[in-house]
Amino acid sequence: MKFYQLLLLPFSFLYGLCMMIRNGLFDCGWLSSRRFEIPLISVGNLSYGGTGKTPHIEYIINLLRERFLVATLSRGYGRSSEGFILASKRSAYKYIGDEPLQYAKKYDDIKVAVNEDRASGIDELEIRFPKLDVILIDDAFQHRYVKPGLSILLTDFHRLYTDDYVLPSGTLREFPCGAKRANIIVVTKTPKIFSPISRRRIIAELKPRKSQQVYFSYIKYCDPVQVTPSSTSLSPFSCSIMMLFTGIANDYPIREYLKRHCRELEVLKFPDHHPYTLEDLKIIKARFDDLPTRKKVIMTTEKDMMRIKTPELSSFIKRLPLFYLPIEVEFHGPDKDHFDQTILSYVEKNTRNRLNTGISG
Repeated sequence: MKFYQLLLLPFSFLYGLCMMIRNGLFDCGWLSSRRFEIPLISVGNLSYGGTGKTPHIEYIINLLRERFLVATLSRGYGRSSEGFILASKRSAYKYIGDEPLQYAKKYDDIKVAVNEDRASGIDELEIRFPKLDVILIDDAFQHRYVKPGLSILLTDFHRLYTDDYVLPSGTLREFPCGAKRANIIVVTKTPKIFSPISRRRIIAELKPRKSQQVYFSYIKYCDPVQVTPSSTSLSPFSCSIMMLFTGIANDYPIREYLKRHCRELEVLKFPDHHPYTLEDLKIIKARFDDLPTRKKVIMTTEKDMMRIKTPELSSFIKRLPLFYLPIEVEFHGPDKDHFDQTILSYVEKNTRNRLNTGISG
C-alpha cells in the first residue's frame, strides 16, 4: 500500500461504514427493494469500473437475443440528459452515454434504455414493450431499490476485490463483504492459459458462499476496425509503432495485447468516460506526428469510438489513420456451458412463470 493510501484509510473506513449501514437498512427492510415479475439480470461490480461490464453484457445479449426479446437498462453515465430515454443508432452519446450507444449500434433486435431511476425505467420498458422477456441492468450492484432475480458480480483478475480497498484509498464502492449479495461471481480478464491451481487459489481467496457460482472469463480481441478507410492502407499489425489512446478505467489488458503486435507502443491515457474535444484530437495528432516512422497507426477502443465519432469531430477524424479494437469475452473450459445454462434456465423458468401467471389471472 502506498503512503497516500494509508493516509486515506480513515476516510475509506467511514465511507465503507456508511455503505454498510445503508445495505443493512435494505437487508432489514427499512429501505425497500422492488421486485418485478419480469426476469432481471444485474451485471455490476464492487469497484469503480474497469472490470469489463460492457463485453459481459454483450455476451449475455448474444446468448439470449435469438430466443428472447431483450432490453438493457443503464443510468447513462455522464450523459447531459435526465429521465427515461430510449436509445437508437442515431442517438448522441452525450445524450445517452457511451455504453448504451454501443449496444444500440451493435444490436437492432434489442431495446436499449437509460434512466437513473432503475425501477421507473423498468416500469417504462414494460409499458412500452409488453412482450419483453428479460432486462439486463447495467452497473446496478449498489442500486438496491431494485431486486434483480439474478445478480452477477464481476471482479478483475489483476485486482480482485479481496485485494482492494474502499474509496478513496482504493477503488471499492463498499466493503468486500457486499459480494455476498451476488448469485454469480465472474473473475474477468484472466490469462487465456489458465491453470487449475490458479482457479483454486482465487476461489479460496474469494471465499464464495455455497450458493454462489464462480466462473472465469478472458478477453478475446477481434480484428482491428478502420474508422476512416480512406486515411491509410496500412495494416495495424504490420506497423513499427502504434499509438494507443484510451478513456477507460483500465487499459492494462489492451496495452499488453498491442505490445505483442508492434515494435513500440506509445500510450496516451485520458480519464474514464472522457468526453473528447477537438483540442484532444489535436494533441493526439501532434503526438502521433512526432513518432519517428512512417509505418505507424493510431489505435483506440470501441467504447472510446462512441465518444469520438461525433459530427463536430468527424472532419478531423478523417485526417487520422485511426483503428479501434473490438473485444469479446470467452469463458474457460466448462465454465462457458455452465454459465450459459444458468442464464438460459433463469430466463426460461421466469418467462414461463410470467406466462402462467398471466393465463391464470
